[in-house]
Amino acid sequence: MSDLYPCRPIAYLRSPYAQRIDAPHQPTVVQGTETGDAAQARVEFVDDLPGEAFADLAGFERIWLIFAFDRSQGWKAQVKPPRGGPKRGVLATRSPHRPNPLGLSAVELVAVEARALVVRGVDLLDGTPVLDIKPYVPYADAFAQSRAGWIDEIDASQGRHSAPGPKRPRKSKVEPGG
Repeated sequence: MSDLYPCRPIAYLRSPYAQRIDAPHQPTVVQGTETGDAAQARVEFVDDLPGEAFADLAGFERIWLIFAFDRSQGWKAQVKPPRGGPKRGVLATRSPHRPNPLGLSAVELVAVEARALVVRGVDLLDGTPVLDIKPYVPYADAFAQSRAGWIDEIDASQGRHSAPGPKRPRKSKVEPGG
C-alpha cells in the first residue's frame, strides 16, 4: 500500500480575502472583518471537471469544501489557539498548520452556475485549491449536543462564539474615480 494519496484541485476559490490577516478565523465569526458580514465567494471548477459532477448540488443549502491550506508553512505538534489559553495539540485545533494541510469548511450554497458555485460564509483565501465538495446533510452532519473538549471551557468563561476576527482588518483600497 502506498503512503501517497494523490489529490489535484477540482476548483479554486475566488474570495475577497487576499491575505490571511483579512480572513475570519472561522466562517461564522465575521466581526473584525472589513464589512462584518459573511463573505460571498465563487468556487470556479477546473476545465477538465465534467459539469455532471456538480449537476445535482442545486437545492442543498450548505456544502462542505475540502481544501488545501496551500500557503501553510510547516506545522508543529502544539499550537496556541486564537481564543487564548495554553498551547494545544494541533489535531485538537483548527489550525491551518497541520501534518497534512487539509481544511474542511461548511459554507452556504447560494447558486449553482454553469462552471461555478456561488457560496457565502467563507474563511478561505483567494485562490485556495478545492480538492473535493460534499453536500451538507443535516441528519448525518449536525450533532448539536456534542461536547467540544477544551473549547467548552473557553465558551463557559468567554461566551459562545467568542472567537476573534482578524487581528488588524485591512481596508480595501479605493480606486481613483471609484
